[in-house]
Amino acid sequence: MTADALTYPAAEPPAVMPTVYGPPTQTQRGRDLAGIVSVKVRDLFPDIPEAIYTGGPDVSAVRASTERALAGVDMSMIKPSDTVNLLCSEHGFGMLGGHAYAEMLTAIKDSIRQRTGGANVRLVVIAWLGAKEPDEIIEYYGLAERFDGKVRGATPMDQGIAVETAMGTLYGLRKVYDGDWIIHAHYDDPREIYLHRAIDRITKPFGMSYARMETRSVFHITMGPRSGNFIGRAIADSEFVRSKLAFTATLMTSPDGVLSVDADNDLDAVGNRLTANILASYGKMLALFRSIQDCVAVIDGGKWPYYIHAGGLIFGHLFYNKVDWFDLDRVEDDVAIESAMGAGLSESIKAAVVNQALIGLNFTSLTLICPTIVANPDMALALRHDFANPLFFKRAEVADNLPAAVQRAIEVGGSDKIIVFDGSYGSLNVSASMAQHLAELAPACGREVDEILLPKWLKQRGIDPAALAL
Repeated sequence: MTADALTYPAAEPPAVMPTVYGPPTQTQRGRDLAGIVSVKVRDLFPDIPEAIYTGGPDVSAVRASTERALAGVDMSMIKPSDTVNLLCSEHGFGMLGGHAYAEMLTAIKDSIRQRTGGANVRLVVIAWLGAKEPDEIIEYYGLAERFDGKVRGATPMDQGIAVETAMGTLYGLRKVYDGDWIIHAHYDDPREIYLHRAIDRITKPFGMSYARMETRSVFHITMGPRSGNFIGRAIADSEFVRSKLAFTATLMTSPDGVLSVDADNDLDAVGNRLTANILASYGKMLALFRSIQDCVAVIDGGKWPYYIHAGGLIFGHLFYNKVDWFDLDRVEDDVAIESAMGAGLSESIKAAVVNQALIGLNFTSLTLICPTIVANPDMALALRHDFANPLFFKRAEVADNLPAAVQRAIEVGGSDKIIVFDGSYGSLNVSASMAQHLAELAPACGREVDEILLPKWLKQRGIDPAALAL
Protein backbone atom coordinates (compact mmCIF):
# COMPACT_ATOMS: atom_id res chain seq x y z
CA MET A 1 0.00 0.00 0.00
CA THR A 2 1.49 3.35 -1.06
CA ALA A 3 0.47 6.81 0.07
CA ASP A 4 0.32 8.17 -3.48
CA ALA A 5 -2.53 5.84 -4.31
CA LEU A 6 -4.43 6.83 -1.18
CA THR A 7 -4.20 10.60 -0.98
CA TYR A 8 -6.77 13.18 -2.02
CA PRO A 9 -7.03 16.95 -1.60
CA ALA A 10 -7.66 18.03 1.98
CA ALA A 11 -11.17 17.16 3.14
CA GLU A 12 -13.58 19.90 4.19
CA PRO A 13 -14.19 19.61 7.95
CA PRO A 14 -17.50 20.42 9.66
CA ALA A 15 -18.17 24.07 10.45
CA VAL A 16 -17.38 25.23 13.98
CA MET A 17 -20.36 26.48 15.98
CA PRO A 18 -19.81 29.98 17.43
CA THR A 19 -19.70 29.93 21.23
CA VAL A 20 -18.79 32.05 24.23
CA TYR A 21 -16.81 29.04 25.49
CA GLY A 22 -14.09 29.34 22.88
CA PRO A 23 -12.29 31.82 20.66
CA PRO A 24 -13.96 33.50 17.68
CA THR A 25 -14.35 30.93 14.92
CA GLN A 26 -11.05 30.73 13.05
CA THR A 27 -11.12 31.15 9.28
CA GLN A 28 -7.67 29.60 8.83
CA ARG A 29 -7.96 25.89 9.51
CA GLY A 30 -5.71 22.86 9.47
CA ARG A 31 -6.91 21.81 6.03
CA ASP A 32 -5.44 25.10 4.69
CA LEU A 33 -1.87 24.26 5.70
CA ALA A 34 0.58 23.79 2.84
CA GLY A 35 1.06 20.14 1.95
CA ILE A 36 -2.01 18.80 3.76
CA VAL A 37 -3.75 15.93 1.98
CA SER A 38 -6.53 13.59 3.03
CA VAL A 39 -6.60 9.82 3.43
CA LYS A 40 -9.91 7.95 3.40
CA VAL A 41 -10.42 5.56 6.29
CA ARG A 42 -11.96 2.94 3.98
CA ASP A 43 -8.86 3.02 1.78
CA LEU A 44 -6.81 2.16 4.86
CA PHE A 45 -9.31 -0.50 5.99
CA PRO A 46 -11.81 -1.44 3.25
CA ASP A 47 -13.97 -3.44 5.66
CA ILE A 48 -14.81 -0.42 7.83
CA PRO A 49 -18.60 -0.22 7.32
CA GLU A 50 -19.61 2.34 4.71
CA ALA A 51 -21.69 5.26 5.94
CA ILE A 52 -25.09 6.41 4.70
CA TYR A 53 -24.20 9.94 5.86
CA THR A 54 -20.76 11.53 6.00
CA GLY A 55 -21.72 15.14 6.71
CA GLY A 56 -23.36 18.10 5.07
CA PRO A 57 -26.91 19.48 4.90
CA ASP A 58 -28.64 16.51 3.22
CA VAL A 59 -29.73 14.36 6.17
CA SER A 60 -32.55 12.56 4.36
CA ALA A 61 -30.80 9.19 4.76
CA VAL A 62 -30.69 9.68 8.53
CA ARG A 63 -34.39 10.48 8.66
CA ALA A 64 -35.25 7.44 6.55
CA SER A 65 -33.14 5.18 8.77
CA THR A 66 -34.76 6.61 11.91
CA GLU A 67 -38.23 5.97 10.53
CA ARG A 68 -37.33 2.38 9.61
CA ALA A 69 -35.91 1.72 13.07
CA LEU A 70 -38.91 3.22 14.86
CA ALA A 71 -41.34 1.14 12.80
CA GLY A 72 -40.38 -1.84 14.95
CA VAL A 73 -40.76 -0.01 18.27
CA ASP A 74 -43.86 -0.29 20.45
CA MET A 75 -45.22 3.16 21.37
CA SER A 76 -48.64 1.99 22.56
CA MET A 77 -47.85 2.93 26.17
CA ILE A 78 -47.75 6.63 25.21
CA LYS A 79 -51.21 8.23 25.33
CA PRO A 80 -52.26 11.41 23.49
CA SER A 81 -52.40 13.33 26.78
CA ASP A 82 -48.95 12.18 27.95
CA THR A 83 -45.80 14.28 28.16
CA VAL A 84 -42.68 12.71 26.66
CA ASN A 85 -39.19 14.01 27.45
CA LEU A 86 -36.87 13.30 24.52
CA LEU A 87 -33.38 13.31 26.02
CA CYS A 88 -30.30 14.32 24.06
CA SER A 89 -26.69 14.98 25.05
CA GLU A 90 -24.49 17.71 23.64
CA HIS A 91 -21.74 15.39 22.41
CA GLY A 92 -24.11 14.06 19.76
CA PHE A 93 -23.93 17.50 18.18
CA GLY A 94 -20.15 17.15 18.04
CA MET A 95 -20.39 14.30 15.53
CA LEU A 96 -20.22 15.18 11.81
CA GLY A 97 -21.31 18.74 12.50
CA GLY A 98 -24.30 17.67 14.59
CA HIS A 99 -26.90 17.69 11.81
CA ALA A 100 -27.41 13.92 11.78
CA TYR A 101 -28.18 13.90 15.49
CA ALA A 102 -30.56 16.86 15.15
CA GLU A 103 -32.41 15.09 12.33
CA MET A 104 -32.69 11.83 14.29
CA LEU A 105 -34.22 13.75 17.19
CA THR A 106 -36.67 15.53 14.92
CA ALA A 107 -37.72 12.29 13.23
CA ILE A 108 -38.31 10.67 16.64
CA LYS A 109 -40.56 13.56 17.65
CA ASP A 110 -42.51 13.38 14.39
CA SER A 111 -43.00 9.63 14.71
CA ILE A 112 -44.20 9.84 18.32
CA ARG A 113 -46.72 12.56 17.50
CA GLN A 114 -48.01 10.71 14.45
CA ARG A 115 -48.38 7.32 16.13
CA THR A 116 -49.74 8.45 19.51
CA GLY A 117 -52.28 10.99 18.38
CA GLY A 118 -50.29 14.05 19.35
CA ALA A 119 -48.43 13.39 22.60
CA ASN A 120 -46.60 16.39 24.04
CA VAL A 121 -42.96 15.78 23.08
CA ARG A 122 -40.41 18.03 24.80
CA LEU A 123 -36.74 18.02 23.83
CA VAL A 124 -34.27 18.22 26.73
CA VAL A 125 -30.80 19.37 25.60
CA ILE A 126 -28.27 18.45 28.25
CA ALA A 127 -24.83 20.05 28.39
CA TRP A 128 -22.05 19.05 30.71
CA LEU A 129 -21.40 22.30 32.57
CA GLY A 130 -21.74 25.72 30.93
CA ALA A 131 -25.08 27.40 31.61
CA LYS A 132 -25.13 28.91 28.11
CA GLU A 133 -24.21 25.74 26.19
CA PRO A 134 -27.74 24.34 25.80
CA ASP A 135 -29.09 27.65 24.48
CA GLU A 136 -26.23 27.90 21.98
CA ILE A 137 -27.01 24.42 20.66
CA ILE A 138 -30.75 25.11 20.53
CA GLU A 139 -30.18 28.28 18.50
CA TYR A 140 -27.51 26.92 16.14
CA TYR A 141 -29.48 23.83 15.13
CA GLY A 142 -32.88 25.54 15.06
CA LEU A 143 -34.24 23.15 17.68
CA ALA A 144 -36.89 25.55 18.95
CA GLU A 145 -38.37 25.70 15.45
CA ARG A 146 -38.06 21.94 14.97
CA PHE A 147 -39.90 21.28 18.24
CA ASP A 148 -42.44 24.12 18.12
CA GLY A 149 -40.80 25.81 21.08
CA LYS A 150 -41.01 22.70 23.26
CA VAL A 151 -37.31 22.50 24.07
CA ARG A 152 -35.30 23.31 27.16
CA GLY A 153 -31.72 23.07 28.29
CA ALA A 154 -30.29 21.36 31.34
CA THR A 155 -26.94 21.06 33.09
CA PRO A 156 -25.71 18.91 36.01
CA MET A 157 -26.24 21.89 38.33
CA ASP A 158 -30.02 21.98 37.79
CA GLN A 159 -32.52 20.76 40.37
CA GLY A 160 -32.14 17.07 41.15
CA ILE A 161 -34.45 14.18 41.85
CA ALA A 162 -33.65 11.16 44.01
CA VAL A 163 -33.44 7.80 42.28
CA GLU A 164 -33.38 4.70 44.49
CA THR A 165 -31.00 2.12 43.03
CA ALA A 166 -29.23 -1.10 43.97
CA MET A 167 -26.28 1.12 44.95
CA GLY A 168 -28.38 3.36 47.17
CA THR A 169 -29.82 6.79 46.50
CA LEU A 170 -28.40 8.51 43.43
CA TYR A 171 -29.56 11.74 41.83
CA GLY A 172 -30.89 12.51 38.39
CA LEU A 173 -32.04 15.81 36.89
CA ARG A 174 -35.65 16.80 37.48
CA LYS A 175 -35.88 18.28 33.97
CA VAL A 176 -35.02 14.85 32.60
CA TYR A 177 -37.56 12.85 34.56
CA ASP A 178 -40.55 15.20 35.05
CA GLY A 179 -42.51 13.83 32.10
CA ASP A 180 -44.70 10.74 31.91
CA TRP A 181 -42.15 9.04 29.63
CA ILE A 182 -38.55 9.45 28.59
CA ILE A 183 -36.85 8.58 25.30
CA HIS A 184 -33.12 7.81 25.52
CA ALA A 185 -31.67 9.33 22.31
CA HIS A 186 -28.04 8.29 22.18
CA TYR A 187 -25.04 7.73 19.85
CA ASP A 188 -22.25 5.17 19.73
CA ASP A 189 -19.23 7.46 19.32
CA PRO A 190 -16.61 5.52 21.34
CA ARG A 191 -15.25 8.79 22.77
CA GLU A 192 -13.50 8.20 26.10
CA ILE A 193 -12.91 4.45 25.88
CA TYR A 194 -10.14 5.03 28.43
CA LEU A 195 -12.96 5.57 30.93
CA HIS A 196 -15.93 3.42 29.94
CA ARG A 197 -13.88 0.67 28.20
CA ALA A 198 -16.82 -0.22 25.92
CA ILE A 199 -18.60 -1.73 28.90
CA ASP A 200 -22.33 -0.95 29.06
CA ARG A 201 -21.85 2.15 26.90
CA ILE A 202 -25.60 2.40 26.37
CA THR A 203 -26.25 3.28 30.04
CA LYS A 204 -23.48 5.86 30.42
CA PRO A 205 -25.75 8.94 30.01
CA PHE A 206 -27.89 7.82 32.95
CA GLY A 207 -24.88 8.35 35.20
CA MET A 208 -23.56 11.38 33.33
CA SER A 209 -25.82 13.59 31.14
CA TYR A 210 -29.02 12.74 32.98
CA ALA A 211 -27.46 12.93 36.46
CA ARG A 212 -26.93 15.69 39.02
CA MET A 213 -23.34 16.80 39.57
CA GLU A 214 -23.04 14.86 42.85
CA THR A 215 -23.78 11.59 41.06
CA ARG A 216 -22.03 12.47 37.82
CA SER A 217 -18.79 13.18 39.68
CA VAL A 218 -18.80 9.63 41.08
CA PHE A 219 -18.08 8.30 37.58
CA HIS A 220 -15.09 10.55 36.98
CA ILE A 221 -13.60 11.03 40.41
CA THR A 222 -14.74 8.47 42.96
CA MET A 223 -14.87 5.27 40.92
CA GLY A 224 -13.07 5.99 37.66
CA PRO A 225 -12.42 3.63 34.74
CA ARG A 226 -14.52 0.47 34.45
CA SER A 227 -16.11 0.58 37.91
CA GLY A 228 -17.73 3.93 37.12
CA ASN A 229 -19.98 2.08 34.68
CA PHE A 230 -21.93 0.71 37.65
CA ILE A 231 -23.44 4.18 38.19
CA GLY A 232 -25.20 4.43 34.84
CA ARG A 233 -26.30 0.80 35.01
CA ALA A 234 -27.71 1.18 38.53
CA ILE A 235 -29.78 4.20 37.54
CA ALA A 236 -30.95 2.66 34.26
CA ASP A 237 -32.02 -0.50 36.09
CA SER A 238 -33.88 1.37 38.82
CA GLU A 239 -37.62 0.86 39.08
CA PHE A 240 -38.10 4.62 38.69
CA VAL A 241 -36.27 4.84 35.35
CA ARG A 242 -37.64 1.57 33.97
CA SER A 243 -41.17 2.83 34.67
CA LYS A 244 -40.53 5.89 32.49
CA LEU A 245 -38.27 4.62 29.69
CA ALA A 246 -40.46 4.09 26.62
CA PHE A 247 -37.67 3.22 24.20
CA THR A 248 -34.09 3.91 23.16
CA ALA A 249 -32.78 5.19 19.83
CA THR A 250 -29.15 5.65 18.86
CA LEU A 251 -26.98 6.75 15.98
CA MET A 252 -24.84 3.82 14.85
CA THR A 253 -21.57 4.93 13.30
CA SER A 254 -18.20 3.89 11.99
CA PRO A 255 -15.11 6.04 11.32
CA ASP A 256 -16.69 6.63 7.91
CA GLY A 257 -19.81 8.32 9.32
CA VAL A 258 -23.39 7.40 10.26
CA LEU A 259 -24.30 3.80 9.39
CA SER A 260 -27.91 3.74 10.58
CA VAL A 261 -30.23 4.47 13.46
CA ASP A 262 -31.08 1.63 15.84
CA ALA A 263 -34.10 1.67 18.14
CA ASP A 264 -35.71 -0.78 20.54
CA ASN A 265 -37.92 -0.96 23.60
CA ASP A 266 -35.25 -3.20 25.10
CA LEU A 267 -32.39 -1.00 26.32
CA ASP A 268 -29.99 -3.91 26.63
CA ALA A 269 -30.71 -5.21 23.13
CA VAL A 270 -29.65 -1.86 21.69
CA GLY A 271 -26.70 -1.82 24.07
CA ASN A 272 -25.38 -5.17 22.91
CA ARG A 273 -25.61 -4.17 19.26
CA LEU A 274 -23.98 -0.82 20.01
CA THR A 275 -21.07 -2.41 21.86
CA ALA A 276 -20.47 -4.95 19.11
CA ASN A 277 -20.49 -2.19 16.50
CA ILE A 278 -17.99 -0.06 18.44
CA LEU A 279 -15.56 -2.96 18.72
CA ALA A 280 -15.93 -4.10 15.11
CA SER A 281 -16.12 -0.70 13.41
CA TYR A 282 -13.54 1.27 15.38
CA GLY A 283 -11.02 -1.37 16.45
CA LYS A 284 -8.75 -1.07 13.42
CA MET A 285 -8.50 2.71 13.50
CA LEU A 286 -7.72 2.56 17.21
CA ALA A 287 -5.01 -0.02 16.55
CA LEU A 288 -3.64 2.29 13.86
CA PHE A 289 -3.49 5.21 16.31
CA ARG A 290 -1.64 3.00 18.80
CA SER A 291 0.93 2.17 16.12
CA ILE A 292 1.81 5.76 15.16
CA GLN A 293 5.48 6.29 15.95
CA ASP A 294 5.69 10.08 15.95
CA CYS A 295 3.44 12.95 14.96
CA VAL A 296 2.44 16.58 15.37
CA ALA A 297 -1.22 16.91 16.36
CA VAL A 298 -3.16 19.98 15.24
CA ILE A 299 -6.31 20.62 17.30
CA ASP A 300 -8.79 22.59 15.22
CA GLY A 301 -12.44 22.08 16.07
CA GLY A 302 -15.49 23.13 18.03
CA LYS A 303 -15.37 20.85 21.08
CA TRP A 304 -12.97 20.37 23.97
CA PRO A 305 -9.57 19.20 22.71
CA TYR A 306 -9.99 15.56 23.74
CA TYR A 307 -13.30 15.30 21.86
CA ILE A 308 -12.44 16.63 18.40
CA HIS A 309 -12.42 13.98 15.65
CA ALA A 310 -10.01 12.98 12.92
CA GLY A 311 -11.14 10.08 10.76
CA GLY A 312 -13.95 9.45 13.25
CA LEU A 313 -11.63 9.13 16.26
CA ILE A 314 -11.30 11.80 18.91
CA PHE A 315 -7.98 13.36 19.91
CA GLY A 316 -8.32 11.57 23.26
CA HIS A 317 -7.74 8.29 21.43
CA LEU A 318 -4.34 9.56 20.28
CA PHE A 319 -3.59 11.24 23.61
CA TYR A 320 -4.14 7.94 25.47
CA ASN A 321 -2.92 5.64 22.70
CA LYS A 322 -0.27 3.70 24.60
CA VAL A 323 -2.54 0.82 25.65
CA ASP A 324 -5.44 -1.19 24.25
CA TRP A 325 -8.37 0.12 26.29
CA PHE A 326 -10.76 -2.48 24.85
CA ASP A 327 -8.71 -5.26 26.47
CA LEU A 328 -10.37 -6.14 29.79
CA ASP A 329 -7.58 -8.54 30.80
CA ARG A 330 -5.14 -5.75 31.57
CA VAL A 331 -4.09 -5.94 35.22
CA GLU A 332 -5.49 -2.90 37.05
CA ASP A 333 -6.24 -4.24 40.53
CA ASP A 334 -5.58 -1.67 43.25
CA VAL A 335 -4.39 0.88 40.70
CA ALA A 336 -5.36 4.48 41.41
CA ILE A 337 -7.54 6.21 38.84
CA GLU A 338 -4.76 8.59 37.89
CA SER A 339 -2.30 5.73 37.40
CA ALA A 340 -4.74 3.74 35.28
CA MET A 341 -5.25 6.72 32.99
CA GLY A 342 -1.59 7.69 33.02
CA ALA A 343 -0.57 4.26 31.77
CA GLY A 344 -2.06 5.17 28.41
CA LEU A 345 -0.47 8.58 27.91
CA SER A 346 0.92 8.91 24.41
CA GLU A 347 4.60 8.81 23.61
CA SER A 348 3.96 9.38 19.91
CA ILE A 349 2.80 13.00 20.08
CA LYS A 350 6.03 14.95 19.69
CA ALA A 351 4.34 18.36 19.61
CA ALA A 352 0.81 19.77 19.57
CA VAL A 353 -0.77 22.86 18.05
CA VAL A 354 -4.03 24.32 19.37
CA ASN A 355 -5.78 26.40 16.70
CA GLN A 356 -9.29 26.40 18.19
CA ALA A 357 -11.15 24.41 20.83
CA LEU A 358 -13.53 24.97 23.70
CA ILE A 359 -12.24 25.94 27.13
CA GLY A 360 -13.54 24.80 30.53
CA LEU A 361 -12.09 21.27 30.59
CA ASN A 362 -8.61 20.70 31.95
CA PHE A 363 -6.07 19.69 29.32
CA THR A 364 -2.93 21.25 30.77
CA SER A 365 -1.55 17.70 30.84
CA LEU A 366 -1.01 18.10 27.09
CA THR A 367 1.72 20.63 27.84
CA LEU A 368 3.38 18.13 30.19
CA ILE A 369 3.82 15.37 27.61
CA CYS A 370 4.88 17.43 24.60
CA PRO A 371 5.72 20.97 23.43
CA THR A 372 2.43 22.81 22.90
CA ILE A 373 1.97 25.86 20.68
CA VAL A 374 -1.20 27.96 20.64
CA ALA A 375 -1.74 29.02 17.05
CA ASN A 376 -3.27 32.48 17.33
CA PRO A 377 -3.87 35.34 19.78
CA ASP A 378 -7.63 34.61 19.92
CA MET A 379 -7.12 31.11 21.26
CA ALA A 380 -4.40 32.35 23.60
CA LEU A 381 -6.72 34.98 25.08
CA ALA A 382 -9.45 32.40 25.65
CA LEU A 383 -6.99 30.10 27.41
CA ARG A 384 -5.63 32.89 29.60
CA HIS A 385 -9.16 33.31 30.98
CA ASP A 386 -9.79 29.57 31.32
CA PHE A 387 -10.48 28.65 34.96
CA ALA A 388 -9.85 24.98 34.12
CA ASN A 389 -6.31 25.57 32.82
CA PRO A 390 -4.71 28.29 34.97
CA LEU A 391 -1.19 26.90 34.45
CA PHE A 392 -1.45 26.22 30.73
CA PHE A 393 1.05 28.89 29.75
CA LYS A 394 3.59 27.79 32.29
CA ARG A 395 4.80 25.54 29.47
CA ALA A 396 2.83 26.41 26.32
CA GLU A 397 3.87 29.13 23.91
CA VAL A 398 1.96 31.31 21.44
CA ALA A 399 2.52 31.80 17.71
CA ASP A 400 1.17 34.56 15.49
CA ASN A 401 -0.74 32.23 13.19
CA LEU A 402 -1.39 28.60 12.34
CA PRO A 403 1.40 28.07 9.76
CA ALA A 404 3.95 29.59 12.15
CA ALA A 405 2.68 27.40 14.99
CA VAL A 406 2.95 24.23 12.91
CA GLN A 407 6.42 25.12 11.70
CA ARG A 408 7.49 25.69 15.31
CA ALA A 409 5.94 22.35 16.33
CA ILE A 410 7.85 20.53 13.58
CA GLU A 411 11.10 22.14 14.71
CA VAL A 412 10.77 21.43 18.44
CA GLY A 413 9.04 18.06 18.00
CA GLY A 414 11.35 16.66 15.37
CA SER A 415 8.49 15.20 13.32
CA ASP A 416 6.80 16.36 10.12
CA LYS A 417 3.98 13.79 10.38
CA ILE A 418 0.99 16.08 10.87
CA ILE A 419 -2.51 14.90 11.77
CA VAL A 420 -5.34 17.42 12.00
CA PHE A 421 -8.19 16.93 14.46
CA ASP A 422 -10.89 19.05 12.86
CA GLY A 423 -14.11 17.07 13.37
CA SER A 424 -13.77 14.96 10.23
CA TYR A 425 -15.21 11.50 9.66
CA GLY A 426 -14.45 9.42 6.60
CA SER A 427 -11.05 11.00 6.03
CA LEU A 428 -8.02 12.19 7.96
CA ASN A 429 -6.35 15.46 7.00
CA VAL A 430 -2.62 14.76 7.27
CA SER A 431 0.76 15.64 5.83
CA ALA A 432 2.16 13.49 3.02
CA SER A 433 4.65 11.90 5.41
CA MET A 434 1.85 10.92 7.79
CA ALA A 435 -0.16 9.51 4.90
CA GLN A 436 2.79 7.30 4.03
CA HIS A 437 3.20 6.28 7.68
CA LEU A 438 -0.46 5.28 7.98
CA ALA A 439 -0.34 3.37 4.70
CA GLU A 440 2.62 1.35 5.95
CA LEU A 441 1.03 0.59 9.32
CA ALA A 442 -2.53 -0.25 8.25
CA PRO A 443 -2.11 -3.82 6.89
CA ALA A 444 -0.53 -5.18 10.07
CA CYS A 445 -3.08 -3.37 12.25
CA GLY A 446 -5.93 -4.86 10.25
CA ARG A 447 -4.58 -8.39 10.59
CA GLU A 448 -4.00 -8.01 14.32
CA VAL A 449 -7.59 -6.88 14.93
CA ASP A 450 -9.14 -9.55 12.69
CA GLU A 451 -7.10 -12.47 13.97
CA ILE A 452 -6.43 -11.62 17.61
CA LEU A 453 -8.00 -8.53 19.11
CA LEU A 454 -11.63 -8.47 17.93
CA PRO A 455 -12.31 -12.11 18.88
CA LYS A 456 -10.79 -11.40 22.31
CA TRP A 457 -12.75 -8.18 22.86
CA LEU A 458 -16.04 -9.85 21.97
CA LYS A 459 -15.35 -12.89 24.14
CA GLN A 460 -14.46 -10.70 27.11
CA ARG A 461 -17.92 -9.11 26.89
CA GLY A 462 -19.82 -12.32 26.21
CA ILE A 463 -20.79 -11.27 22.68
CA ASP A 464 -21.25 -13.99 20.06
CA PRO A 465 -19.92 -12.64 16.75
CA ALA A 466 -21.99 -15.14 14.77
CA ALA A 467 -25.22 -13.99 16.41
CA LEU A 468 -24.43 -10.39 15.55
CA ALA A 469 -23.30 -11.08 11.96
CA LEU A 470 -19.78 -9.78 12.59
